[in-house]
Amino acid sequence: MGSLFLQKGVLVWLFLFSLRFICGTKAQGTVFIDGKIAIGRIDRHFICATLDWWPPEKCDYGTCAWDYSSFLNLDLNNIIFLNAIKAFSPLKIRLGGTLQDKVIYQTEDHQQPCVSFVRNTTEMFGFTPGCLPLSRWDELNAFFNKSGASIIFGLNALYGRSVHPDSLSVGAWDPSNAESLIRYTVKKGYDIHGWELGNELSGSGVGTRVAADQYASDTIALHKIVKDAYENSETKPLVLAPGGFFDEGWFRELVNKAGASFDVATHHIYNLGPGRDEHLLEKILDPSYLDGEADTFSKLQNILKTSGSSVVAWVGEAGGAYNSGRNHVTNAFAFSFWYLDQLGMSAAYDTKTYCRQTLIGGNYGLLNTTTFEPNPDYYSALLWHRLMGRNVLATSFSGTKKLRAYAHCAKQSQGITLLLINLDGNTTIHPRVDFNGTMLHQQKHRHHHNHRKSSIKLPRSNKVASNTREEYHLTAKDGNLQSQTMLLNGKALIVDSSGNIPTFEPIYVNSTEAITVAPLSIVFVHIPYVLLPACS
Repeated sequence: MGSLFLQKGVLVWLFLFSLRFICGTKAQGTVFIDGKIAIGRIDRHFICATLDWWPPEKCDYGTCAWDYSSFLNLDLNNIIFLNAIKAFSPLKIRLGGTLQDKVIYQTEDHQQPCVSFVRNTTEMFGFTPGCLPLSRWDELNAFFNKSGASIIFGLNALYGRSVHPDSLSVGAWDPSNAESLIRYTVKKGYDIHGWELGNELSGSGVGTRVAADQYASDTIALHKIVKDAYENSETKPLVLAPGGFFDEGWFRELVNKAGASFDVATHHIYNLGPGRDEHLLEKILDPSYLDGEADTFSKLQNILKTSGSSVVAWVGEAGGAYNSGRNHVTNAFAFSFWYLDQLGMSAAYDTKTYCRQTLIGGNYGLLNTTTFEPNPDYYSALLWHRLMGRNVLATSFSGTKKLRAYAHCAKQSQGITLLLINLDGNTTIHPRVDFNGTMLHQQKHRHHHNHRKSSIKLPRSNKVASNTREEYHLTAKDGNLQSQTMLLNGKALIVDSSGNIPTFEPIYVNSTEAITVAPLSIVFVHIPYVLLPACS
């Protein structure tokens, strides 16, 4: 047993040794954390992912990346899929996407056949209208109950409207078909976390648009339907809108006119441009490009703060690169730089939930579209979910702009969790950590023979926890940013032969040792011995 422990310790030491010394350039700097008050408070279950309607015939730039990932045809018996959702306990899942505004819901007295989407390039969004069979809705809800998922359903907001040649959709929303689905759902006792109205119809819209004042009226109508349908229920689902791209004037008008009738303002993010962009990797590693999205978060936060309503902000859909993403970029290790930075930045602006496009489907799924095995961002999401608590701390880094730093109170434990993202391909960074102006522990760079003693993986105990921190170093297999295999502390994260999600084993580091962030790596650092007022 002692020999095994020593072997593990040596492996961990070798891993740290390689991180600290194989790369030539080193830099320091200070992570400043204001722990007096929280600057934001995320939902207990912040991580969310989407399932889409797209049929296999959905293709972009000559590539058809969706296969059978639509929630109309997804294999609900796949054990990896089940385990991947259960690991979050619960995972929020938003059901929606472009085609949701062309969906008819089958009713119990439905007279017309329930037909599938059919590819037709003359139709808006490239497909004819399709139908959600009640039998499939039953199957989905049985699966969601089994997996413990928390469901947000996107409703067809174009039902009953006419689209003018200038792309404006006019007339009031006809809620009759949506109401039939909602009432059927209540009757069957299915647990729905929220009902969302429409997809990408805000501002200038995608394909078509709806004016803000009309959308406000429609949202009020949805609120009344939900209130009436759930009159005898102990819990009532959230009402969400508009599920579209942020337009400051449009969103302000919606919130001001309908703020008492909905709970969540949802907006979508595809700030990296089209999936065919040859420069996606460069954008992901460019801190000034990443910073650009802060303007949207800030403006929406200001609208909600000044509205006097209780509406909160969610990112309802975010795939980074639109038109299905890009293979070996948005489903590879490199995308965790963008994704985790988005999670950290959005939380700092008091965003409550962040829905990733997609859980499965396209080239930006958290899971592989055909094998269901997790892509790197799945593990990034799960680590965030388990380590980052609700209270968000003001965090900044003085030093290279290539280091991104975020901090939260720790989840389900004392202390804080620090997220460090190194976008630099040549520089190892040793950040000091400063809390409210007080350096809590000296962090001197020591010769590597000291690391062997302090960085060995230790058994958990209260004694160990009092003077050690837990570190989770994420790197790409073979240093290839386009790899779809993520390494945690040097070990590949892969599901086992039974489809079980791997466990996350940290390394334990003495509090006197410097934090090390290797080039092009991501580190979660749980520091249990730091007790801050914001986390009390």
